[in-house]
Amino acid sequence: MAGEKLVFACYSDSIDGVLDACRQVESIRMFAGKFHYAPFWLYIPNDMIIEDDKLVAKLNSLGIEIRTTHTPEAARWFNYAGKTYAAGEAEAAAVDQVDILVWTDDDSIILREPSDFDFNSQDCFAYRPVMHNRSGSLYDSPPDVFWSRNYDKLAITDEMLFPMVTPADHQKIRAYFQAGLLVVRPHAGILRRWGRDFETLYTDDVLAAMCREERTYRVFLHQAALVGAVLHSATRGQMVELSDAYNYPIFFEKQYGADNAFDSIDDVVILRCVVSAKNIAPDWHKKLAGSPDRIAFLKEHLFRV
Repeated sequence: MAGEKLVFACYSDSIDGVLDACRQVESIRMFAGKFHYAPFWLYIPNDMIIEDDKLVAKLNSLGIEIRTTHTPEAARWFNYAGKTYAAGEAEAAAVDQVDILVWTDDDSIILREPSDFDFNSQDCFAYRPVMHNRSGSLYDSPPDVFWSRNYDKLAITDEMLFPMVTPADHQKIRAYFQAGLLVVRPHAGILRRWGRDFETLYTDDVLAAMCREERTYRVFLHQAALVGAVLHSATRGQMVELSDAYNYPIFFEKQYGADNAFDSIDDVVILRCVVSAKNIAPDWHKKLAGSPDRIAFLKEHLFRV
């Protein structure tokens, strides 16, 4: 609802990630409309030190608040484990401070005011489906052994699951949320449960063995845990599926393949840079449709080589 307090937050575990977070905040300050002065919390590992004085000065000038987070040693073998714990800490901190927490990946860029973050009073979670079906469960087929084990460990029933369609390859899959953009009301506890559910999964001997045998499971176990956290914390009526204008994966087809090109930012609100510079032609900006000021910003900030 209009007038509610909002904070952006993300997790970075490398200097490149911190630089990406700076780029995100620059885009927020320039293009996010009424949210352009929203606070931004950047979580980094508690053993990470930012020593570059110029970078520290930039973080300060952008109003980025650095916070530290701890990831259990046993979890660190699994990709993106730190994100789950940082998200929970951000949500816990936000409960008494803001109405809405926008949890992003550091490679996000805001190009327009994200007006859909003005929730109705009954809504507590806004999301995008995963970009393509690299690891999801096809809705019209029985769950495989990996997903069956996840559903069992997290007590997810068939009645709780619902279909969604991936934007890049248009596969109908069981509920599977993109972890790079999660908009929550902190009181719902979705992000705090995420870390607990992730721990339930990675400490399971059966799933751990699957992750050793198949790297894809290891990469996406954190995102599988998110399914349980969401479905146990919010009803379908409290969820909002954001439009294709959010979490738009620019040039996704160049690196990962897709049924359609992601080369127009005309209506994009939040862009994701998940494609590496080596997969993009040097004149990429000439192939991009959109307003000149946004393209100029992206040309200056998007790809570091």
